[in-house]
Amino acid sequence: MLTVDNVTSRYGRIEVLHGISLEVQAGEIVTLVGSNGAGKTTLLRTISGVQPKSGGIIRFIDQPIDGLRAHQRVARGIAQVPEGRQVFAPLSVEDNLQLGAFTRKDKEIRADIEQIYSTFPALAERRSAMAGALSGGQQQMLAIGRALMARPKLMLLDEPSMGLAPVLVEQIFSIISGLKARGLTILLVEQNANAALAIADRGYVIETGRIVMSGPGRELAKDPRVRSAYLGL
Repeated sequence: MLTVDNVTSRYGRIEVLHGISLEVQAGEIVTLVGSNGAGKTTLLRTISGVQPKSGGIIRFIDQPIDGLRAHQRVARGIAQVPEGRQVFAPLSVEDNLQLGAFTRKDKEIRADIEQIYSTFPALAERRSAMAGALSGGQQQMLAIGRALMARPKLMLLDEPSMGLAPVLVEQIFSIISGLKARGLTILLVEQNANAALAIADRGYVIETGRIVMSGPGRELAKDPRVRSAYLGL
């Protein structure tokens, strides 16, 4: 579904991605593991079109998307749940969900909003509340729901458990597994490497802008180098 081939990206003169290559097959959860500053978020932003690339090719469903702007990539089927949730705080829960469907013109938007409320009952109870008044866990559910409103084929999830209590982290990972069961393909960046690799079909380890390891999620979780560097074991 997604092929990233020798992609580079820079901030000004500083190159932060140095020839990244990876693949995501349809129906997979692929986890990207690495320390802070390794380039994980930059890679997701480059795939979604928010951050420009300086070299390489990105293909989505066998078509190059390098020339597409971010909103055009959303229309093609790529939706990103950004780090820190970034909900529209002054707007209501329902308005946030409506904005998630900004590329759509079909008549099923209302039905999809109700489906989101069915998936996240806590949002249904607060549909008229300002998004900024929600708890961290509720805001994360809203950010995921907003992305789902674009009807994506591929979801880019950036640190979905950041700042959440352990019981909510468990709930978020259960939601991610449920999305895969519904047929969604997911590229996941997550600080909780142990939990992320446990649900991943495959994983990649990124260090200073380069992929240094890859393999099945559970095998990476058992690798001594990964356990020492990222799992605290």
